[in-house]
Amino acid sequence: MLARRLILPAFLLLAALPAHADIVTASEAFRTGEYDLAYFEAGRELTADAYALRARALLAKAVCGEQEPPRSLIEQALGEADAALKLDPRHEEGRLQKAIALSLILRPMGVGEASRTGFGELSKSLAEGVLADDPANFYAHGFLAVWHVEVERRGGMIGAAIMGASMKSARRHYGEAVHLAPEDIGLRWQWARALAALDAKKYRHEIEEALTAAVGTVPATDLDRVMQARAAALLEAVSLKKPRDVERVALAML
Repeated sequence: MLARRLILPAFLLLAALPAHADIVTASEAFRTGEYDLAYFEAGRELTADAYALRARALLAKAVCGEQEPPRSLIEQALGEADAALKLDPRHEEGRLQKAIALSLILRPMGVGEASRTGFGELSKSLAEGVLADDPANFYAHGFLAVWHVEVERRGGMIGAAIMGASMKSARRHYGEAVHLAPEDIGLRWQWARALAALDAKKYRHEIEEALTAAVGTVPATDLDRVMQARAAALLEAVSLKKPRDVERVALAML
């Protein structure tokens, strides 16, 4: 089976910013896309929230780049997420940022190599754990929606059955996510990109619907604007290119 890339739910990087006074500057820097500054300012505080914010800043920097992010940057973010979880094993954002980091590590791997790491199962478990504690966490729902689509794409019907993945579960999580956060650009973008990478012809209507919603929403952060621009580019590709070409475009996008 050919190696295929993992699609990362980047909207999770927009998780609610911590409210502690000591990291307000870091939170604002993240909102405006100054990720190095956000990382530095969050380092002034040794709390689970601060470590999770540092992980989020590193991952946002990785996702906003045009090239495949370096493994060292992702592992650094994973270390920050683990530091948050060492202080608070049930820290919601720490678990979500760890799931994202694991997904990015899997991205360039082939199916066999990815399966041997166990990271796919662990990332799912982390997100499901968040939902067990907070059923209204739409970022976790969004992550799981894309996780189910990705397993279907990478492993086919047999792989999906082994991993317990299904399009029914994907749609259930996506529906709940957009019900909870109808104005979130990242949710729409990541869902559309995952479907486009899976089967651009079969899911064209759903892809166009999600991308149109993403393009038509007012961005709240710099990361929103990046995701919106990518949604616009993919929407144009859907309208102009053959389905197989759309799939290749979607796979190449972060």
